[in-house]
Amino acid sequence: MTPELVLLILVVATALAFDFTNGFHDTANAMATSIATRALTPRVAVALCAVLNLVGAFLSVEVALTVTNAIIRIQNPDGTPRADLVGDGGYPLLLVLLAGLGGAIVWNLFTWLRGLPSSSSHAMFGGLIGSTIAGLGIGAVKWVGTGSKLDGVVGKVILPGLASPAIAILVAMVGTSLVFRISRGVAQGLMDSGFRWGQVGTASLVSLAHGANDAQKTMGVITLALIAHGSWVDTQSIPWWVKVSCALAIALGTWLGGWRIIRTMGKGLVEISPPQGMAAEASSAAVILSSSQLGFALSTTHVATGSILGSGLGRKGAEVRWRVAARMGVAWLITLPAAALVGAVMWLLANFLGGVLGPMLIMFVMGVLAVWMWLHAQRAPIGHHNVNDDWEAGDDDGDSQLAVQESEPVVS
Repeated sequence: MTPELVLLILVVATALAFDFTNGFHDTANAMATSIATRALTPRVAVALCAVLNLVGAFLSVEVALTVTNAIIRIQNPDGTPRADLVGDGGYPLLLVLLAGLGGAIVWNLFTWLRGLPSSSSHAMFGGLIGSTIAGLGIGAVKWVGTGSKLDGVVGKVILPGLASPAIAILVAMVGTSLVFRISRGVAQGLMDSGFRWGQVGTASLVSLAHGANDAQKTMGVITLALIAHGSWVDTQSIPWWVKVSCALAIALGTWLGGWRIIRTMGKGLVEISPPQGMAAEASSAAVILSSSQLGFALSTTHVATGSILGSGLGRKGAEVRWRVAARMGVAWLITLPAAALVGAVMWLLANFLGGVLGPMLIMFVMGVLAVWMWLHAQRAPIGHHNVNDDWEAGDDDGDSQLAVQESEPVVS
């Protein structure tokens, strides 16, 4: 078995591991509000989310093709593949992809540990950009498209990343205001009951949209790895087995539930009522599905968080915890550069050893950091049984002190 083939296998396995972390990191995007308002029980919510993420992953390939073609320059100006990156095993590009995914996974786990709903998408793009700059030079990053086409990192990642949360806030704010105006005079109990059923529908739509957007990002990375190795040549399609494996990986991660982030989004940002929850989820679904069709690899986390914030601003007298929102904002700003830094360090470590040992070192470092963060999280576990406990002042800083029975197992 050649070093290039070993590296390809490691990239595919690591990409699926990232897809898994993306699943449990982003479960909150669809289900945090439904769990917070008790429209769905926690276990039912994550199971429903997992099934719909699985289905959504097969709805489109536009975002996957964006990741394959709009991040790293794998072609010459005349459209021919770069001989130094594609074919003959493609070791340089494969190493870049492995290091970038390593940076994304480490950042995903760190923000999960802190209960921060940061962007898995930006973590992945940041990791890939950092490792590409370290390994291939800044010119190898496809910052902009050719001619007048809005493409590349700026057009497909950065601009949608900046615009989508602002749009989601505005849509959710207007939607929440309209909902409360239309339902004025309706008995509170009857209104809450009706909107809880509405939340089931809108949360399901967000889950479907999440699968259609986020699962595709990993599909794009694996396809790019196959192209680098010479095992796949079509830059405008995705192998069927890649679609299936990525759909299963993100669904499994979603099913386990990222309870720490669900708690922050559902209880920490705004005290959500069922009408607000339905408005937030409907806004998120509209923005995510529209962007998926356009091939924009936006952050579903940014959209969902923006929608929740907008639902608080749209309800007169609602409490918005701006300290928590500020922590999220800081995480949003540093996610891409922080993941880029980790991705660059991963590449430098692997390149120092070279051959098969370099990629193995990346796997070892990722494994050690993942185990350490998981063990650290067990000091104050959060699971389906305490995710809806009252938000305490200390939680604003991410230092949850929830009392948990030692005998009850917790997954997350």
